[in-house]
Amino acid sequence: MNHDFAILIPARHASQRFPGKPLAPLRGADGTARPLIERSWMAACAIADRAKVWVATDDDRIADAVHGFGGQVVMTPAACRNGTERCAAAIDSLGPVAPIVVNLQGDAPLTPDFVVRDLVAALAADAEAVMTTPAVRCSPSLYAHLVGDQAVGRVGGTTVVFNAQRRALYFSKRVVPHVAPERPDGHAHVHLHLGVYAYRPAALAAYVATPPSPLEELEGLEQLRFLETGQPIRVVEFAPLDWDCIELNNPQDIPAIEAVLRQRGIR
Repeated sequence: MNHDFAILIPARHASQRFPGKPLAPLRGADGTARPLIERSWMAACAIADRAKVWVATDDDRIADAVHGFGGQVVMTPAACRNGTERCAAAIDSLGPVAPIVVNLQGDAPLTPDFVVRDLVAALAADAEAVMTTPAVRCSPSLYAHLVGDQAVGRVGGTTVVFNAQRRALYFSKRVVPHVAPERPDGHAHVHLHLGVYAYRPAALAAYVATPPSPLEELEGLEQLRFLETGQPIRVVEFAPLDWDCIELNNPQDIPAIEAVLRQRGIR
């Protein structure tokens, strides 16, 4: 069944770990360099109609880049603390664009199209959940990437743990759960959380009406505000994907992302 949804790509220039990240060039399979925000826009347009995709930003440099490749922009306040608040501000500006809103974070251009479609379908079928988000069981190489980054003090991605009912228990920028290094199956017990959320507009409005939570501020993870106020997040689980969905968190991630672009033949 098809569901009506819109995609918002929140993007800010002032990233603490990687200033100017949305404009960082990424070379595709043919050697063409496109800024990260364009790569994210291309991924979104492979999922939804272009008329239902907006980049939400507060920065004129990002807006100019998006207009340059023919994308839609909605300007949002600089005071937005995170992507979810930016999506809420975008919906305030745009109005009721769709019954379900997808937040495809601007540093996740490798997100598969079926992940977003499954998130939308799961939210439409789950009246109790305020949002849905994906968990991908780690491949050995992705697990090694996460553990390697953690060992040198970098954040290589976010992990999530959830219960038998697929309700999220916790999200962390550390690798959770801890798995003893000598376990050869350690990767199979860790799930990477991809930076994608599907919400109903009412959940976005309620989110911005709630102050930031302590764990949210400690971890720097916006979704923890939902968990700390007791709101159920439905996790949609995926087996290891055909490629590692590495997010661009640090400049050191660029070669790994470009390798996946080459592997997939994305120009």
